[in-house]
Amino acid sequence: MTAGRTGSVARAVAAFGVAILAWEVFARSGALPRAITPSTIEILGAVGHMARDGSLFIHVGYTLLRIGAGLAAAAVVGVPLGMLMGRSLRVERFVLPLVSVLNPIPSLAWVPVLILWFGLGNTASIALVFYAALFPLILNTWTGVRSVNGLWIRAAEAMGAGSGAVFRQVILPGALPFVIAGLRQAFARGWIAVVGGEMIAATSWGLGWVIFDSKEFLNADVMLGALAVIGLLGFGFERLVFGALERRTVERWGMVRTARA
Repeated sequence: MTAGRTGSVARAVAAFGVAILAWEVFARSGALPRAITPSTIEILGAVGHMARDGSLFIHVGYTLLRIGAGLAAAAVVGVPLGMLMGRSLRVERFVLPLVSVLNPIPSLAWVPVLILWFGLGNTASIALVFYAALFPLILNTWTGVRSVNGLWIRAAEAMGAGSGAVFRQVILPGALPFVIAGLRQAFARGWIAVVGGEMIAATSWGLGWVIFDSKEFLNADVMLGALAVIGLLGFGFERLVFGALERRTVERWGMVRTARA
């Protein structure tokens, strides 16, 4: 492990340690009843109990299935559409007003409509993630394509590159940092949507359902444990998926620089 990677891990551990210590001080301060402010040990115990009986992995699996399916569908639609908007003024003028109207509508506002259309279960939750993730992908991809230096395109064309080669060798690499940023935003919005949707639209599985069901029985340790699992999953995806994708593409190509202490 390199010195930079070791320092990054040490900072992450220190940050988590400070957050845990702050929560422990708050939980033991008596500001709120102990029943709704469980200690770190109690939260870990609740997570451990769910892990031992296997229910934690089922809940995580259902949530990841919903967010994965919704995010994949949004990427299949949003990235090509953003590319078309960036390359065609007609497509941009047609699509952008629709995006500008639909994007500000909170995804959770669609939950009652989606339940009416699809009923309770996976389909409504996946559709909710799709809606939440679609617009960051469209807008970031569109911005990325428009930000590609026109001199690069003209230079490639002057050297005999066809439209396909220009797209693969110039436009796609130039827009990729924005596409990855759009994926990050889409994933974050998708998490919000899937957890909120599971609280209302899911039947019996998913981390959002765990939080909502635990609230009914005042199981604050289970609620906070599920929140911690959601946070750790998001952290893992950021570091292991999006970070690796960025390192293997735009960082290797020298198109972005990472901040290093």
